[in-house]
Amino acid sequence: MTMPTVQSDSYLTLNYRLVLPGGEDYINTFEDNPATVMFGTGQFAPCFEKALLGMTTGERRTVVIPPEEGFGLHKPELVQWVTMETLKENTDETPSFSPGDVIEFNAPSGAQYAGVLQSMTDEGAWFDFNHPLAGKPITFEAEIVAIL
Repeated sequence: MTMPTVQSDSYLTLNYRLVLPGGEDYINTFEDNPATVMFGTGQFAPCFEKALLGMTTGERRTVVIPPEEGFGLHKPELVQWVTMETLKENTDETPSFSPGDVIEFNAPSGAQYAGVLQSMTDEGAWFDFNHPLAGKPITFEAEIVAIL
């Protein structure tokens, strides 16, 4: 009898960990509850799904995902100036933020997007709208708990 393996349409439970280049955990479900995901639905980034393909229940794997295959390269054009007026329009209160805060903005189309505050003055602020993991190689460690 062959063991089931992770396929492109799998529904599975797993523990996983994303480790930043400096060694700190970005996400670690090994310390909490495992995640249950359905492949191909956008619940999990394609680079993580690809790393899991072919694994069996109980198997553990660690891969380093380069920025180009993970969250992309850091794009300088996505670091943008936002006026204080725009910032106030997108928050419920008078802004009192600190560098590193993640602020959500409403696009004219109704979509929402988030930026990380880089620096701020009385006139406005610089925000980085890249994904927080853009430009970084990510170590992805996973263990399959069950293939459902």
